[in-house]
Amino acid sequence: MPELRKEGKSLQQANKAAILIHGRGASSSSILGLKEYLNLDEFALIAPQAEANTWYPYSFMAPDKSNEVALKSSLEQINNAFSEIVKTGIAPQNIFLIGFSQGACLSLEFAALHAQKLGGVIAFTGGLIGQDLQPEKYSGDFEGTQIFIGSSKRDFHVPMNRIMESAKLLQSMGANVKTLLFEDSSHTIRKEEIDWVNQHILS
Repeated sequence: MPELRKEGKSLQQANKAAILIHGRGASSSSILGLKEYLNLDEFALIAPQAEANTWYPYSFMAPDKSNEVALKSSLEQINNAFSEIVKTGIAPQNIFLIGFSQGACLSLEFAALHAQKLGGVIAFTGGLIGQDLQPEKYSGDFEGTQIFIGSSKRDFHVPMNRIMESAKLLQSMGANVKTLLFEDSSHTIRKEEIDWVNQHILS
């Protein structure tokens, strides 16, 4: 059974929960370090751990077949975490998805595949997954869910055009999408992103 690291309030005590999804080469414990910067004091925090620290082996824009098996397994892991939260009585509109890089892509992909009213989706450098976007594979209505995507305009792993395509598709599914794109080329999470998310989604 894959590791599921839990911090913050217990699921039984909390009214809100966040699933934090780490990037390639990172870990569940490292992504939980975001609790030092984000307004998550009142949350139950759940962080799944990818096998060998990687959710899928190739670029998120590689031919679909190359990532298919690993991606399916990873999405199931996120779904298991989501289902565990719901079973304790926390409604989807009080569940937040937070990810960086590979974890941001996975957050957006999972949310779009199960579109509904969520607490929010916070994607630090990510876009929807696939060689080409396929709107027909997504269904549901976000009902105004706030989705944040922050990134460099010149990120080496996540092209700006995929971020904008993803934002447009998510908006068409009823999401309230905010993109913050920066001139630097750093693959990182910036203070400006943290500040925006804290003020507008986690306030």
